[in-house]
Amino acid sequence: MTDIADLSAVDLAAAIRARTVSPVEAVEAALARIEENAGLNAFMAVCAERARAEAKEAEAKVMRGEPLGALHGIPFSVKDLTNTEGVATTQGSALFAGNVPKADAVAVARARSAGAILIGKTTTPEFGHKPFTEGPFFGRTLNPHSHAHTCGGSSGGAAVAVAAGMGQLALGSDGGGSIRIPAACCGVVGLKATLGAIPNLQAPDLFGANSFVGPMARDVADTRLMFDVLRGPDRRDPYGQAPTFPERRLGEGEKPRIGFLLRCGNILDPDIEAAVVAAMKRAEALGWVVEPIELDLVSLEPHFLVFLRSLLLARLGGHAEKTPEKLDPTLLATIEVGRAYSAAELCQAQFARTDCFAKVQNILSRFDLIASPTLSAPALPVGLDPLGPIEIAGKPAGTIRGAWYPYTFPFNLTGHPALSLPCGFSRDKLPIGLQLVGRWHEDGYLQDVAARLECVLDPFVGSRDRAVAGPAVRGSA
Repeated sequence: MTDIADLSAVDLAAAIRARTVSPVEAVEAALARIEENAGLNAFMAVCAERARAEAKEAEAKVMRGEPLGALHGIPFSVKDLTNTEGVATTQGSALFAGNVPKADAVAVARARSAGAILIGKTTTPEFGHKPFTEGPFFGRTLNPHSHAHTCGGSSGGAAVAVAAGMGQLALGSDGGGSIRIPAACCGVVGLKATLGAIPNLQAPDLFGANSFVGPMARDVADTRLMFDVLRGPDRRDPYGQAPTFPERRLGEGEKPRIGFLLRCGNILDPDIEAAVVAAMKRAEALGWVVEPIELDLVSLEPHFLVFLRSLLLARLGGHAEKTPEKLDPTLLATIEVGRAYSAAELCQAQFARTDCFAKVQNILSRFDLIASPTLSAPALPVGLDPLGPIEIAGKPAGTIRGAWYPYTFPFNLTGHPALSLPCGFSRDKLPIGLQLVGRWHEDGYLQDVAARLECVLDPFVGSRDRAVAGPAVRGSA
């Protein structure tokens, strides 16, 4: 039965409709895989009995011939930063150990309305404050490719869950690369959609929002399946006021123009460079236009840190003063640095954000997409200080945001959709990610291009050809 856990979401949905796989079997397969991989520590909570009850009802709907949602019977997980009705949402912190929301976040509600079955909450560093999924409240989440290397963060548990077959789909969140970083580290696909395309009403500042929720899966088709359910305006979101969002898709025979950003002011690991250059050569072999571009993103790091540290100070400064023993020491240190910023520095950060948006818009007036590495190096070794300097390719590279993921956090500030796609392996057999960035509200076009490129990249190809065994009609009742 656990082979069902290896089915794609697209294939599983088709099998459930064809009655060759039951939602009950799908949930049991996911729960069995979670138990088998408990050592990876990808889940903060598993809601097994609730999932089993929902799976039985989902199976009954199939057998009664009722209309089925796009995600009917598919197991999915939700990052522990995102509210889930009746299931603990701790923010990865002892501060919220007993917090059980009374309502689902918009994205969770939309997934469940489409028939998806919540199997549990995945791990995140406390309040998503660092790119390593570890903390005093739950320990460390392990990368299934190498326990000696980080799974990334802050949606690390989500990436590990889908990589190891613990549910076909996962809902992550991304405040500076937190979907794309672990997707690259674990060899899965992660999408940070256009600002407002998937409502995220939990953000405390919706007008200056740079935090997104979005889908993670093992391939682009599955990511699209979930995105199509999650997307859509919401009048409570200042960026979701339009009755509909515009739609653009990749036309038959269309040759996209790609602006290729190999370096952005950073040191680049040679394995990363080789993999993304090879991916661009595959794109050129398709007849696509690939041209190098220049864009300094590393210089945006100090301004991004003003946003990050100031936000954490505003949200958690009181807790840091009253109950510091309940917070991760690296979170405490991040909050304390935030106390030194002035209002003028916050305004200057806003100016830098605006300038970066203008530069990206200018590039995307000439190109359909921007392509870059997702990370400057493969998954980093565990045990590193996320607040200290790192080395890349044996050279001092600076602090972690400007050194390891300068390609990701700027697009949180500009709001453009960005997707990480597996494109190879390092010499140490660690996954490598390729990032694609599109124009606002061209999320469908972005995923079309990613899916086409996915077909011509070597790693992970062939995973779509799976057979489903079993009788023509199967039920548990």
